Amino acid sequence: MNPLLKFLKSLEPKVEGNKYLKTTFDALFTFAFKPNHVTHGGTHIKDGMDLKRTMVHVVIAMQLCLLHGVLNIGHQHYVALGLYPGLTDGLLQKALYGLLQLLPLIVVVHIVGLGIEFMFAASRGHQVEEGFLVSGMLIPLVCPPDMPLWMVALATAFAVIIAKEAFGGTGMNILNVALTARVFLFFAYPTYISGDTCWVSYDYNWLHQIFGGFLHANENLALVDGYSGATPLALAAQGGWSAVTAKYSFSDILYGFIPGSIGEMNKIAIIIGALMLIALRVASWRIMVSMVVGCLFTGLLFNIFGSTPYLSVPYYLHPFLGSFLFAMAFMATDPVTASGTNTGKLIYGFLIGVVGMIIRVLNPAYPEGWMLAILIMNIAAPLIDYFVIESNINRRLSRAN
Repeated sequence: MNPLLKFLKSLEPKVEGNKYLKTTFDALFTFAFKPNHVTHGGTHIKDGMDLKRTMVHVVIAMQLCLLHGVLNIGHQHYVALGLYPGLTDGLLQKALYGLLQLLPLIVVVHIVGLGIEFMFAASRGHQVEEGFLVSGMLIPLVCPPDMPLWMVALATAFAVIIAKEAFGGTGMNILNVALTARVFLFFAYPTYISGDTCWVSYDYNWLHQIFGGFLHANENLALVDGYSGATPLALAAQGGWSAVTAKYSFSDILYGFIPGSIGEMNKIAIIIGALMLIALRVASWRIMVSMVVGCLFTGLLFNIFGSTPYLSVPYYLHPFLGSFLFAMAFMATDPVTASGTNTGKLIYGFLIGVVGMIIRVLNPAYPEGWMLAILIMNIAAPLIDYFVIESNINRRLSRAN
């Protein structure tokens, strides 16, 4: 027998009397080893791909986004201070600074989110669900790097309790947990998530106390004169595509070394993650493709009938602006909150693209849209599936008659 398995089996009788220890043990045991339960009968399917391993695959698909986020946090920090303007200049310092900014976000989200899940699982006598493995990584990646930790903790607690546990836990929620946390931050603390400089972490004093000269931190350093952390999407809303190209090239937008949310900037990394999820059949290609079609279709209509600079942004560039690709790959494809039928997935993704573009372009206060569009369609997903199923039933009945 595997030594680790033997050791864990020896601990199992010792935790039976305490529901909190039992819940903790079950979580660790099922994370380390695949389920050993199979169906019985003449034929059955054995598969080690349980919910934990499905969630782990999603987390692995996000790692390139996470690595880019680490480097970009450091790069934007030093550019704001007038240091290391080249991408490869001070690479080690940038990576260390970014890691030290991102790790606290990840740790806080997991401590708060998993702590709440452990409490609910123990009180209900259930095993710990694994859905938070993905939410716990998504929440930091959709935040600005300088978001105060107590706000992130509050948003995580709100999302887990209200959007998930209130509905019964993993597999029962109707709203995407990570997006619920983000929408809480957006409406409760808008100045911390929708300004210019919030997308750049330039508060380095605490790091200076620890690492001193290695990070070239100095109390006398400040933001360089005229620095702006405006994202390409904010510039497009103000002055159209010409305002974007005056500051950023398309390669800047594609490779993502620009201000923005931590994990949403590098489009190549996101596309690789999306293809990985499709190849592993973890995420639905129907939702992704139809969401792109909905975005392009609405953008084309805006180009035809629009007259303002933002309405005139080329429709084929909208998928590369803001968080569209990240939302498409990792948010809209959540199998719990999305439509379940194949036809429903096509409708669901297309409507996210349409609604998101309407919010992005026509809303004067918020030049983005995918967060609200996905949450709106989360609520509509059961209705979409209902009509798809009813249509299938009626069509079959008509053929039978």
